[in-house]
Amino acid sequence: MQEKRPLVEALEKFHNKRSVSFHVPGHKNGLLSNLPNVLKETMRYDLTELSGLDDYHHPEEAIKEAEQLLSETYKTQKSYFLVNGTTVGNLAMIYATCQFGEQIIVQRNAHKSIFHAIELVGAEPIFVAPEWDERTKTASYVSLEVIDKAIQQYPMAKAVVLTYPSYYGVASSNLHHIIDLCHMNNMPVLVDEAHGAHFRVNKGFPKSALMCGADVVVQSAHKTLPALTMGSFLHFNSKLVKLNKINKYLRMLQSSSPSYLLLASLDDARSYVERYNEIDYKHFIDRRKLFIDALQTISSLEIVQVDDPLKLLIRVGEYAGFQVQKAFEAQNIYVELADTHQVLVILPLLKGEHEYPFADIRKRIKKAVDQLGKELPNSPGEIQPIIQYPISTLHMSVGVLNEKQGQWIPYTRSIGRIAKEMLIPYPPGIPLLIAGEKITVSMLTELEEWLDKGAVFQGEHRLVEKLIYVVED
Repeated sequence: MQEKRPLVEALEKFHNKRSVSFHVPGHKNGLLSNLPNVLKETMRYDLTELSGLDDYHHPEEAIKEAEQLLSETYKTQKSYFLVNGTTVGNLAMIYATCQFGEQIIVQRNAHKSIFHAIELVGAEPIFVAPEWDERTKTASYVSLEVIDKAIQQYPMAKAVVLTYPSYYGVASSNLHHIIDLCHMNNMPVLVDEAHGAHFRVNKGFPKSALMCGADVVVQSAHKTLPALTMGSFLHFNSKLVKLNKINKYLRMLQSSSPSYLLLASLDDARSYVERYNEIDYKHFIDRRKLFIDALQTISSLEIVQVDDPLKLLIRVGEYAGFQVQKAFEAQNIYVELADTHQVLVILPLLKGEHEYPFADIRKRIKKAVDQLGKELPNSPGEIQPIIQYPISTLHMSVGVLNEKQGQWIPYTRSIGRIAKEMLIPYPPGIPLLIAGEKITVSMLTELEEWLDKGAVFQGEHRLVEKLIYVVED
């Protein structure tokens, strides 16, 4: 039963009818498109909510069955396919749990979509700072002790929002205890598990937040499973959050013209998880070990393994991660992200029948490292973010902030000023500055470190001119 792909099968059945299109979309099964032929072929499956294909916002047939199978696979009360990415799941779960002016406890190194959701709702964020992980040289997870203190200081908070695992594959071993603590205080736990959709396939991966008792979990199926970009899952397992509110906000926030290509890929990804077995996992782990062993024979290259076996960090001597990324791309190897210290690699979740060109990849990486050796290293140093306050709040509420004028000033003169807009190194998409926060010395130190190593920033900024946007005095 679980090997069924109801939505994929419904699309294939409809496609085989060779039907005439007097409906949207306007490309008419690809006929009017000038895209390359391989893309035009997929347009034959780019359909809309026609008879036999169900209604995404009121599913009763193939979509309903596919989502029921998703719920059975992940062992939830209710699960949804999302066509607007994990972003819309993050928006929906926050809208469903808090209102304007209410407090919500949120991990400070959350994704920008979490902060956008809180801003849109008009809630008051209570920031809890993550621990610094020296092995990966990244901010990781929030400790049980900090969550406990935040709950004691802000007992009226409506929810706790966590990120698990981190972008770099670091997972908290205390998540279960954190969730139990929150539930004892009648606070639901909302988890952005964007990088953990594959945890369900084998015990060799970290436990999913669902298994730890989280109330609402959103996963980016497209990040680690074979789904199209923007395809995500939302899982509901709660006595503290109202399911009808999740339903309401998903209907409001998601497109009324969902992509059936996306939906079919989610149906297929769910099936992939269900069919993944011990033989598949052993195949993946064996290939992974051979790849790591081969890479470790390259002089000056260092591999850092993390909690999630699908993630690897690669460092090369004293070279900044951005330099390594550029050298790799010269050999047509594209990594997930680079930071001041390293590049992040996401391995394929191979099944037994899959092969991947690891030997050729190793040769290319060796060539990239050899070429890199001809450059001067832009040493990342040992600067780490200084966590001044484990628990903090905005210095200016969103409501007040929106009424204030902004001004551009040199970032070197911004200490003590209040940020008017977010400033986000991307990837990973974790804000360095949040609108309404007071700018500190440590924030500027980290900003200069990112700039010195060649990072790309999103948000409202004029960093080329060394200017940032702050609240006008």
